[in-house]
Amino acid sequence: SRLPFRQIRNEYLINNTKQLIDSKCSVNTVDHLVRHISVSTIFCKKRKTAEEKAIENHGRRVIRYSPKAGSEVVGIWRNMTVQDLANVLKKDIDHVYKALEFADKNSDTVYKKDTVIHNPQIVREVVKISGCRFKLVARPDELTEEEENKDAVPAPPSPESALRPRPPVVCVMGHVDHGKTTLLDALRDTAVVDQEFGGITQHIGAFEVKLKSGETVTFLDTPGHAAFSAMRARGACATDVVVLVVAADDGVMEQTVESIRMAREANVPILVAINKIDKPGVNIERTVNALAQHGVVCEELGGEVQAVRLSALRRLHLDTLVEALTLQAHLMDLKADPGGYVEGVVLESQVDPRLGKQATVLVQRGTLRKGCILVAGAGWAKVRMLQCGEGSVVQEAGPARPVSVLGWRELPAAGDMVLEVSSEKRANEVMRWRHSQRMKEKQEEDLEVISAKEAEHRAQYKARLAHKRALGRLRLRPDGPRQKQIQEDTHPTLSVIVKGDVDGSVEAILDILETYDEHERVRLDLVHYGVGHVTPNDIEIAKAFNAVIYAFNVECPTTVSAEARRCAVTVISHNVIYRLVDDIKQQISSRIPKRQEEEIIGEASVLQQFVVSEGKRRVPVAGCRCVRGTLARHALYRITRNGQVLYEGKLASMKHLKEEVTTIKRDMECGLRFDTEFEVEAGDTVTCYKMVDVDDHTDWDPGF
Repeated sequence: SRLPFRQIRNEYLINNTKQLIDSKCSVNTVDHLVRHISVSTIFCKKRKTAEEKAIENHGRRVIRYSPKAGSEVVGIWRNMTVQDLANVLKKDIDHVYKALEFADKNSDTVYKKDTVIHNPQIVREVVKISGCRFKLVARPDELTEEEENKDAVPAPPSPESALRPRPPVVCVMGHVDHGKTTLLDALRDTAVVDQEFGGITQHIGAFEVKLKSGETVTFLDTPGHAAFSAMRARGACATDVVVLVVAADDGVMEQTVESIRMAREANVPILVAINKIDKPGVNIERTVNALAQHGVVCEELGGEVQAVRLSALRRLHLDTLVEALTLQAHLMDLKADPGGYVEGVVLESQVDPRLGKQATVLVQRGTLRKGCILVAGAGWAKVRMLQCGEGSVVQEAGPARPVSVLGWRELPAAGDMVLEVSSEKRANEVMRWRHSQRMKEKQEEDLEVISAKEAEHRAQYKARLAHKRALGRLRLRPDGPRQKQIQEDTHPTLSVIVKGDVDGSVEAILDILETYDEHERVRLDLVHYGVGHVTPNDIEIAKAFNAVIYAFNVECPTTVSAEARRCAVTVISHNVIYRLVDDIKQQISSRIPKRQEEEIIGEASVLQQFVVSEGKRRVPVAGCRCVRGTLARHALYRITRNGQVLYEGKLASMKHLKEEVTTIKRDMECGLRFDTEFEVEAGDTVTCYKMVDVDDHTDWDPGF
């Protein structure tokens, strides 16, 4: 009705009538009625004025983004009921009924509250009609089955009828160099102290001593150095009685107090042995009073703690100590079950070059024999051989007896609980379950780090997006050149690889490295650590990370040393822990960037200012006398007046009389012209100095 077809037809009829009659053609000939027309649609709307746009956009162009449809995401699952759908949508049940009329048009189903919707497409359509988005989730009422605990656990306590008397386990503790190992040597007629590096104990020792009365006592010798606190804690937890050795000349020291605290935490009785009473000038009463100040009240002061005064070196009053230990053991009435599965604790583990992986185990329950299947931490073993403390092979080990176990597939860590299982299949099952638990813990730790990085990235993205929208732009120009995917790290770094003879020593070194707190100056990275000799694999790792290998009490084979020299890898061997720590501190200090300090060369006093002519210019010259050291032509100079610095810089000229010179000695007069022209006064001080590079040292204090 809007197009002028009728007017066009009339126009054609009027204009072409004559031609149609002459050609005797029909008026209705279609060819003569065809006309090409072009039709377009125009939409008109009211456009906003510039003033209206400025008011709406606050004076700047802003990109408007339409909100996402259904910003709320709801969880759906299979076989939902109508009521479940209403609950997740947070809508009334009538709203769901109306939405189902549109979503399910081809079905005759009469929906009620408890009607199950089997078709998931209908559920999706209802969610879309409700203006939401969906995601698939598990049914809330489905309880996830808890993973079965397949770990090996200790057996319940044995009945009283199965218990048998056992020897006591005595742990000797105290400060370094107070005579613990010498005391044990005196009790068993050995000379272990002569074989120790640096004169200090660096391993935990376990051995049996047969007393003159025929009774057997198991002794644990713990290190007294501050670095081996973890070893002392293990010894305190695995013992029945703690013998606290205190030197009469030194008294109560730092590790003495720590040993008292560990014994109290383990709820173990303490027996004090005051050693070195043969030294002249010792004050035993002062030592006893110092112990009382830390809660260890001896019997002579009215307490309950026995204190034995002895000399391990002279073997004085050792019988009194043995009697006190025997009495304490009888009072405690120590018993254990020698039957059933074996339970114990790993005191130490190491890799022997001839025998392989072995661990020192203190049996606490059962009887350990050849062929037993043991699990401990991340390792398990089928016992191939048992050795006592003297190195002889034994067939079995009962409760409270320490033995060295050979046959480990993976080396356990010191302090791990040892449990016997029925078969190798059961041992592998326990190892798989423990491995899965460790992986879960690691995933949880990684998830925290990932979440933190995601939050940081999201915050940066939102800030950048808000800035882009505020500018009214779709894209922003990059701030600078595109950064590389792999950034080159130029921060000073010391990468180390630690290899030790036993697990306890490696643990002590790692504990020391954890105390390092100067990563902003030099970063300390632990690349790898392990027990045993230096291997070619360690050389490859050190080459890849440019690391230094520290070998503690282990040898580096000749072939491996040659490979290290060929690869330019540094291998440093030590057998005393504090020397190893000192070496690490030196390596850190060598990587600290050098700092510049002023070195005073000489000093001069201004006598008078002169003005000399150089061509058409008149320049001031300071007439000075050198009062200390020498003045150098190419050094730096500082002019001070009444404590204020007036000038710092270089010289333009140095003359003595009328000759240009390079140095001025003490008590000589000279004329100095500085790069910057300014007036000096009589009495000003001119200091000549130079900047020198000075090596810096780390302030890291490992605690000993």
